[in-house]
Amino acid sequence: MRTAGRVLVAACAVWLSGCGSWGFFGLFTDASKKPMPLAEIRASVTPKVAWSASVGKSGEYKFWPMVAGNRVFAAAADGTITLVDLDSGRVASRLDAKRKLSSGAAGLGELVIAGTIKGEVVAMDTGGKEKWVANVAGEVLAPVVVAGKHALVRTSDGRIYALSLDDGKRQWIYTRTTPALLLRAETAVVATATNVVAGYPGGKLIALDLEDGKLTWEVTVSLPRGATELERVADVSGLPVLDGGRICAAAFQGKIACFEIQTGNTLWTREISSASGLAIDDKSVYVTDDQDIVHGLDREGGASRWKQDKLQRRRLTVPVVVEGKVVVGDSLGYLHVLSKDDGAIIGRLGVDGGAVQAMVPANSGLLVQTAGGTLSFVRF
Repeated sequence: MRTAGRVLVAACAVWLSGCGSWGFFGLFTDASKKPMPLAEIRASVTPKVAWSASVGKSGEYKFWPMVAGNRVFAAAADGTITLVDLDSGRVASRLDAKRKLSSGAAGLGELVIAGTIKGEVVAMDTGGKEKWVANVAGEVLAPVVVAGKHALVRTSDGRIYALSLDDGKRQWIYTRTTPALLLRAETAVVATATNVVAGYPGGKLIALDLEDGKLTWEVTVSLPRGATELERVADVSGLPVLDGGRICAAAFQGKIACFEIQTGNTLWTREISSASGLAIDDKSVYVTDDQDIVHGLDREGGASRWKQDKLQRRRLTVPVVVEGKVVVGDSLGYLHVLSKDDGAIIGRLGVDGGAVQAMVPANSGLLVQTAGGTLSFVRF
């Protein structure tokens, strides 16, 4: 760490008993380092809100909307799960989990699943009737992922559970030793037809067999560096991204790296630290670094194509690629549309509900959920 400010940011980012919310970054930054004010832009894109719905506040947690068919499942900290029609924004129903939630809801057919800070995973039908409750030994910050016959649950200490969709019984569990300090984040897993992929502290990226949880492969995104435990935090952050025969991931205080899935061979790496993750299209990899600078990197070799540094200290989200554009949200409630060719800001939209927490591409637009409890569908 080069400055006291960065040490304080990292100290709150890692898993310590005194830090209890998802929004660690920026809570203890120097008060003089205010978010960069927005400059005038030459807009060539005019994003518009097609519809909005109230889905409940997030409290101390971060909730991602999930899309299943034509329905959106949006959870809130008070235990409400709102089902919204994707086309119209009409609220189809509101379910009550009867317990406070800490992770986004997953949906499959008539089943809705969400997790709690007390280590409960609750499944309901779309009428609100409880189907089963499973206990996992750890708080559930990441959204549950439905794959095959399993509900995949990751706890904040890194354990991964596969629960039966039928009755919630444990099918397998994966555990590994973690360092004393790690990022407390809502990092979930990525499921393929055969594997479960997850990032871990120490800069590791692993794949588990979907059916039995056995380790399939393991690669190193970035090695921990530094003299102190804080400096050596190098957790793989955000979701790994599958891209054909390759997989790419980002590490906090580390690197961006892409690997061949079959062999685990490293294709390229770049020295960029990120705590949010990345996005990929046919030409580039996009990443927000820990200084809130957005980078566009060459997909094949990792060379820098552009960087956008006019949004610093605005606590940006992971970039999302939608309709040929790159979009990031910020903690002041704005969406920023960037050109994927040169990173120029070509559009902007203020959304209701405070900080932008999560963005999910859907139906040729973008679902945006805010901390204040607004779910919006944005078209470009």
